[in-house]
Amino acid sequence: MIPAAFDYVRADSVDAALAAIAEHGDEAKFLAGGHSLLPLMKLRLATPNVLVDVGRLDDLRYVRDAGDHVAIGALTRHREIETSSLLAAEAPLLACAAGEVGDPQVRHRGTIGGSLAHADPASDLPAVVLAMGGTIVATGPSGSREIPAAEFFTGFLESALAPDELMTEIRIPKLAADGWSFQKFNRRAQDWAIVGVAAVRAGDDTGVALVNMGSTPLMATAVVDAVRSGASAADAAAVAAEGTEPQNDINASVEYREHLARVLVRRALEESGLA
Repeated sequence: MIPAAFDYVRADSVDAALAAIAEHGDEAKFLAGGHSLLPLMKLRLATPNVLVDVGRLDDLRYVRDAGDHVAIGALTRHREIETSSLLAAEAPLLACAAGEVGDPQVRHRGTIGGSLAHADPASDLPAVVLAMGGTIVATGPSGSREIPAAEFFTGFLESALAPDELMTEIRIPKLAADGWSFQKFNRRAQDWAIVGVAAVRAGDDTGVALVNMGSTPLMATAVVDAVRSGASAADAAAVAAEGTEPQNDINASVEYREHLARVLVRRALEESGLA
């Protein structure tokens, strides 16, 4: 498929990108790595009149120690997250999951900011950031604001980002994780997850999030409550599908996704030592 015609603007700074979006309004979209937006454009599911290319804003491409958290520039590529020694030490769940995204081509071009902003419930990194209690920094005409990951994903392919805002940073708490696990089931290595699970334990804090079990990435609240009450991995995993709304599609039925959620959550709990 060929995308509909569009105009192209290359931004050389965050201010220039915001100015371009302000000028063109709802008809414009930001373009970073392009691995989320361009497929939608080819299918004519997205038809922006203007693309504002922010992919060359290297000042938004970093992984930094920021005291109690790790700061990650929104244009940091999956491969850079996968190979970051800082994340390997302070947030290994995120580094591991980044290495499971798509294939090498996607990991060398796709960005964490693009993945989160796209808000696809089948993407790996949104659920990981949710499980870890991350924060998204959005910059707009009025300055910057912080959005907790738990409030960021608002619907299918929808987020709390305002139309005139650009995601500039992701902040991941240093959890000193006692255990973590990332589980994913897909047909081929480069495919979207049919179901995935991100789990992390740090002291008394537990986070378990699900991939592709609803219209947004979801916290497995029933699982977390069961773990905190002392349930075994098997008993906690048995409630993995509670509060979810998996879809029936060509890859899996609702019942199969619920089954996968229970299996993968149990594996994640056992591997991470959460239960």
